[in-house]
Amino acid sequence: MLELKNVNAFYGNSHTIQDVSMRVEKGEFLSVLGRNGVGKTTLMRAILGLMDRITGSITLEGREINGKRTDERALAGIGYVPQGRGILPKFTVRENLMLGTFANDGDAEAIFENVFELFPVLKNFLDRRGGNLSGGQQQQLAIARALLTDPKVLLLDEPTEGIQPNIVTQIEQVLIDLNQRRGLTVVLVEQNVAFARRASQRFVLLDRGSVAANGSVDELTDRFVHQHMAV
Repeated sequence: MLELKNVNAFYGNSHTIQDVSMRVEKGEFLSVLGRNGVGKTTLMRAILGLMDRITGSITLEGREINGKRTDERALAGIGYVPQGRGILPKFTVRENLMLGTFANDGDAEAIFENVFELFPVLKNFLDRRGGNLSGGQQQQLAIARALLTDPKVLLLDEPTEGIQPNIVTQIEQVLIDLNQRRGLTVVLVEQNVAFARRASQRFVLLDRGSVAANGSVDELTDRFVHQHMAV
């Protein structure tokens, strides 16, 4: 579904992602792990084309997308939930959701009903400004907006960070269901190793902008996590 070969990414002259190669199969749930500051968010931004310069190959369903604009990558089938949610606080919930439909030529009303099944609270707050939602509700809105693009692969950057525990549980279950029941390909950046173990089939571990390890989620033992992720 999504493959990176020898990808390098730069902020100005800063070489932040270094020769990263990874592959995500169709219908797979892959977790990208690592300590803070090792390049996980930067990797997601590179896949979206949001860096100053990117070299190497990024293919989606076998088609090269590196060199394409960010909007073209979204239209090709990459959905993105950024760290910090990225909702527009002065836009209503309805207006935020509508932004997702621009990359989808399907029936907007039917698509909306699909996300309301996942996040019923959003239907009750359609005319409320995004900035007036709780943190957990904003995250649900961000995920729903990304799903409205009808993505082939969904990238999520720490979607449970700073959210009340009851909403975390709901979001985790939604993501697992989207993958296991609907076959959506998911790439998750996450510090919560327990969630990664529950949801993922495979993992990639980054360190200093490079792939330090990868493998089956069964290899994410406590010893391995302590060795590679303990501060």
